[in-house]
Amino acid sequence: MGDPTPQELIGEAGLDAEMAAGVLPGLTAAMDALAQESGLSQTGRERALAQFRDNLSRLSAIAADRKAHPEIADVVIERPVFILGLPRCGTSILHALIGADPQIRTPLQWEVAAPSPPPEAATFDTDPRADGFDAYVRENFTGAWADVLKAHPIGARIPQECGMMLETAFQGINPTMLFRLPAYYDWYRKADTRFGYRVHKMWLQHLAWKNPRKRWVLKVQEHAHHLPELLDIYPDAVLVQPHRDPVTVMASISRLIEVIRCVAFDRIDRNELGQELLHLWHDGQAAALSWRQSNPQVQVLDLAFRDLISDPVAAVRKVYEHADIAFSVETEEAVARWWREHPSDKHGQHRYELADYGLTREQVESVYADYISAYEAYL
Repeated sequence: MGDPTPQELIGEAGLDAEMAAGVLPGLTAAMDALAQESGLSQTGRERALAQFRDNLSRLSAIAADRKAHPEIADVVIERPVFILGLPRCGTSILHALIGADPQIRTPLQWEVAAPSPPPEAATFDTDPRADGFDAYVRENFTGAWADVLKAHPIGARIPQECGMMLETAFQGINPTMLFRLPAYYDWYRKADTRFGYRVHKMWLQHLAWKNPRKRWVLKVQEHAHHLPELLDIYPDAVLVQPHRDPVTVMASISRLIEVIRCVAFDRIDRNELGQELLHLWHDGQAAALSWRQSNPQVQVLDLAFRDLISDPVAAVRKVYEHADIAFSVETEEAVARWWREHPSDKHGQHRYELADYGLTREQVESVYADYISAYEAYL
């Protein structure tokens, strides 16, 4: 028996006509790419299909809640802050530091994994779905996959990236990260992702309906690929972009993606992986740089990774000033406390070398010459 068709998967999820029409192009591209991907193990193929079903199921859940409670669509999302940037340049740290502030709302990993019914403020800290998510992490992030925890924070009450919401619309980059799927990535780069950002806003309204805060702070690297679509849906968005030497970035992200993919592939060619990621992340930065040069009226706060690490409280203060968010004594204490309680090597050292992936400093600097020239002061 072959893989199900995109229409069959959509039918299983019970999406209405509008959601089905929005999802179909990306799901079709992902399924076509999956059929072409010869390197996946049988387990990897099963994981991909399970992931696709989970994406559709989560979208179906928030769409059904929205239909049952139309007032969710009236929730106002005002001046959300989006953290952009290359991977491994402090975006997750900055997201978590700001998320420690009680006045700020970040999507947490448990509520994005299990969004229905919508979370409520009164039970948010005791919701059993959070413990269920942590149990899933303990059970699954073991063996070779345990190394993921050394490089990327995973836990119920850790802020979640926007990618886990965008992928429910099949207009995000996660299928490529998990299962390679170059044909899907080619489709994604060229796609109009406004439907994906409409779904993203549905998620924020869903999560904020019964548990609001003053402002949302969000992050994922793939926003760089599609800033026009993001700002079409969120015209008052506030943009922040941390920076780091791309040579260090490429070594680190190559190791992380190798570990993430190891459960789906019997063999990973490290040199191929290095070349793939070298250009994939540059595609996004080139798109973002071009957009920024064409839209100088949009103020983007640039931050250096080194400054974020040396003085996280000061870095967060800069973000708050840029976003017009009050930086209180409580904010400073919450940020400082998070930094003390979350050392970078909590789960062990994340070790990597550029040469492990067939890359040299000269190669990376050549590909990223435009990025290095534009942001040299922050590197």
